[in-house]
Amino acid sequence: MLLACQNINKSFGENTILQDISFHIEDKEKLAIVGINGCGKTTLIRIIMSEEPADSGQVVIAKDTTVGYLSQHADISFDNTIYAEMLATKQPVIDMERELRSLEQRMHHEEGEALDKIMEQYNRLQNEFDRINGYAYESEITGVLKGLGFSASDYDRHIGTLSGGQRMRIALGRLLLTRPDLIILDEPTNHLDMPSIAWLETYLSTYPGSVIVVSHDRYFIDKICTKVVEIDNKKATLYHGNYTYFAKKRAEIRASQMKAYLNQQAEIAHQQAVITKLKQFNREKSIKRAESREKLLAKVDVLDKPTEVASEMRLTLEPAYESGNDVLTVTGLAKSFGQNELFNNLDMEVKRGERVALIGGNGTGKTTILKIINRIESKSAGNIALGARVKIGYYDQEHQVLSLHKTIFEEISDAFPDLTNTRIRNVLAAFLFTGDDVFKKIADLSGGERGRVSLAKLMLSPANFLILDEPTNHLDITSKEILEEALNAYTGTVLFVSHDRYFINRIATRITELKDKRLYNFIGNYDYYESHRDTVYAAEGSSGATVVTNRLNFSQVTPGKSADRADKPQDAAGSAPLSNKDAYLKNKEEQARLRKRENDLKKLETRIAELEAQIEEIDAEIALPEVATNAAKLTELSEKREAADAALVEAYEAYYQLEENE
Repeated sequence: MLLACQNINKSFGENTILQDISFHIEDKEKLAIVGINGCGKTTLIRIIMSEEPADSGQVVIAKDTTVGYLSQHADISFDNTIYAEMLATKQPVIDMERELRSLEQRMHHEEGEALDKIMEQYNRLQNEFDRINGYAYESEITGVLKGLGFSASDYDRHIGTLSGGQRMRIALGRLLLTRPDLIILDEPTNHLDMPSIAWLETYLSTYPGSVIVVSHDRYFIDKICTKVVEIDNKKATLYHGNYTYFAKKRAEIRASQMKAYLNQQAEIAHQQAVITKLKQFNREKSIKRAESREKLLAKVDVLDKPTEVASEMRLTLEPAYESGNDVLTVTGLAKSFGQNELFNNLDMEVKRGERVALIGGNGTGKTTILKIINRIESKSAGNIALGARVKIGYYDQEHQVLSLHKTIFEEISDAFPDLTNTRIRNVLAAFLFTGDDVFKKIADLSGGERGRVSLAKLMLSPANFLILDEPTNHLDITSKEILEEALNAYTGTVLFVSHDRYFINRIATRITELKDKRLYNFIGNYDYYESHRDTVYAAEGSSGATVVTNRLNFSQVTPGKSADRADKPQDAAGSAPLSNKDAYLKNKEEQARLRKRENDLKKLETRIAELEAQIEEIDAEIALPEVATNAAKLTELSEKREAADAALVEAYEAYYQLEENE
């Protein structure tokens, strides 16, 4: 055991943050601490690092364990250059190398016993130098700097001239280079782009020491962690697995907790009703029975209602009407700011029912494309056409669509004047704005609160084409999952920009990447994109022809998610590649098939949910005391249940058949 938290308790005044927190981490384990904003994750880390005292309990760290810690608000200000600062972390290695060179010089001038002593000292030092991989320290420094997004031209820059995000990356790099036994990171991906995050994932997953990470980046947790500690309602629950396992298991546990709570509440209500009825008889025996039942009821250990279920944001997205099949057609799109050309001659199509993720490096122009489509930004050239009956709903990461001088209530009532005050308050309550909260000025809200207001407006809009720019920014994990469920159930069309790879993985049916001023198309989610992008880039680069247009080259893209298909479509004989036109038509055909399959799956999921709800209602009715003694009613309900069961099995079979025929 490397580190253990034992019964940690922490309160601030009357507000209890952590209660009886216990978990441990073994050597080489990778552990994530998760929970909603404000649950106490950072407080727990500060207690572990002795920056904050616990009210009770203790943190035990194994003897001689070195711990490296990176907080999300590291105060960094150095006069050193980037490279010199990183080099300073290797000073013990440099000193050891200098001593080895000194010993080598002395060997030339000594003989006999003195030489033997020097040789013995040299061999011992040389073995230690080899053990810590001393000869590779310079390449290790350059590897870390490159991984964190710094080029060789940055090495001589003074740290004092860097942005806050760049300084955080330097602090992270210094920590990694010290190679402690235990690394503790608080939101390490906040200031990293996708390539740097991917590099950090690889680095940490193969790191020979242990790692504790606090993060809202679920894909990051999925890649590196083997244990998850969730802090919820002041207490900690340990899950042995990555984030995907945790999310599934937590949902099962929460559902079980809610079912147990509701069942117990129903039983308590039933017993109270029986007690009331017995007392009304006003006879000695009935009163004694009532008192006996009251004693039994008093001994019941009443379950708490699962707190998170009660406090979750409630979001339902549904278009008012269906759009035409062609939702968006972009041709020859170009945009420049002065001499800076972001992109030119871009072509893109979005069809009804698709959920398209637009990804790319920082500064490539993704948000600009969304703003041009929404007519917030002008285009330099090209054409944008919306299909028939298309109504856009726009979520802006900067929330420029919100009026800062208005209150939350005014923002909703002005946008939707037909809504009653009661309806507005109910909608805002669904997004966790209750009481006098609704009269807060938009200007005074946090980023997460503004995000919830924007989502509320989006839910109320009749839009059938949602355009979302970084919708998960400032949302905690629970809110992200609620948004994901709403978008997956949405029957309209979605085009979105996001850096949240887990979100992309769960939502996207197609990924369009803006890279080197060109668009690359991948029909699948983020996992599919990761496994196929190098093949697509290589195919584009080795085609031997100069690419004149940025039209999506479907002949270079594998349709669907199947990894065993060739990355270049072939003709029926399986020999020569198809022409660009034939490949484009073939790909459009494949996209139509995939969209139909996706819609069929959605319909089956809805049908399954309806049947399961129907069966639950029948079961609840069968359990009623008045039904239990009614033979005719029981027979009728049993026949209904058998029919619903048969229909459910049929729906499941159809669903699995569609899944298998992917």
